[in-house]
Amino acid sequence: MAWNPTQIPDQTGRTFVITGANGGLGAETTRALAAKGATVLMACRNVAKAEPVAASIPGDVRVVPLDLADLSSVRAFAEKTDEFDVLVNNAGLMYIPFTRTVDGFETQFGVNHLGHFALTGLLLDRIRDRVVTLSSIAHRQTPKLRVDDLNYDHRRYFRNLAYSQSKLANLMFARELQRRLAAAGSAVRSYAVHPGVSATELFARTETPLDFVLRPAVRIVGHSPAKAAHSTLFAATTPDADPETYWGPNRLFGSQGPVAPCPSTKLSKNRELQLALWTESERMTGVTYRF
Repeated sequence: MAWNPTQIPDQTGRTFVITGANGGLGAETTRALAAKGATVLMACRNVAKAEPVAASIPGDVRVVPLDLADLSSVRAFAEKTDEFDVLVNNAGLMYIPFTRTVDGFETQFGVNHLGHFALTGLLLDRIRDRVVTLSSIAHRQTPKLRVDDLNYDHRRYFRNLAYSQSKLANLMFARELQRRLAAAGSAVRSYAVHPGVSATELFARTETPLDFVLRPAVRIVGHSPAKAAHSTLFAATTPDADPETYWGPNRLFGSQGPVAPCPSTKLSKNRELQLALWTESERMTGVTYRF
């Protein structure tokens, strides 16, 4: 029988931090967890947009400001956050024009990977259970990871490849984090998941005519945001879920279907590249992990 949210155990007494929870997958994840008794902190850049979403969800749901494109905001959030159970690195940007974050990072890489890398490192000593990081089937689309130019300082910017690079980095980060947690004998676990394809707001920010094409197209090949959130919910709440497995839908090339073990590229499993990415991420963010 396919996994579904009715199988989530009672979450009363457990607290979840979910980035980018003001819409799409984040809002659906929040809704499902709150329905099971969890306290959910919606960590969002746009508080004004997040507040009505939080108010529409029954349960203990709170909005906390967090801008992953600004490391000072990430640090401020971490300083104010007490112990909690699960961090869900959900927020993301996709196919946007070339811009830079407050700290000078290429924005897709800066938000999708570096912001979450810094956030997780700063919160690690307060996470009781696990970290769930969202990657994407798009990680397959980049043929290499230029660790020597993650910021697009010396090469032409292609928005689709920049997005793929950031999602590859998410997957490699989740795996390297799990490896380091296990080596340290920590009870905390790190999971990598992907949601498949779903018509969320990610598909309306390109500032090109694609905005009018992508969302209708993905409705045909993908599945609803509620179903796309299943892999996140499974990894965040299933006690015996294997952290070594890449979880997500596995039908129609991973675009839809029930939660299952999923394939990933040989590049994503490159141990030497994972180490290089980790070292460079610590250098760029100034956040050093302590296990």
